[in-house]
Amino acid sequence: QVQLVESGGGLVQAGGSLRLSCAASGRTFSPYAMGWFRQAPGKERKFIATIAWTGGSTLYADSMKGRFTISRDDAKNTVYLQMNSLKPEDTAVYYCAAVDYSTTYYYLASVYSTWGQGTQVTVSS
Repeated sequence: QVQLVESGGGLVQAGGSLRLSCAASGRTFSPYAMGWFRQAPGKERKFIATIAWTGGSTLYADSMKGRFTISRDDAKNTVYLQMNSLKPEDTAVYYCAAVDYSTTYYYLASVYSTWGQGTQVTVSS
């Protein structure tokens, strides 16, 4: 069974940067793609970006382009989310997730079968 563990969250001032990591452990890890989502209190879980495990192609939510960058290190079974120019409205719990098949619905949380426990990101003004 694969487990995903996020790290790198914390408290940062507006304009600052954070890099989140998501490490996979367990049986042989070979998802079709990995994604990052976030969820603010009282809000729905929102898609940020996805990256194909083979080839590394990426897709972003339009609102996340430019400030957020997803990347992976397949040798380490780790996916990253670099976040720059952070704003108070970026405050949320950030989750990574894995999807095992090709889908056009990569932006839907429901297609991802494995999730991490989340890491809190708080941006102060």
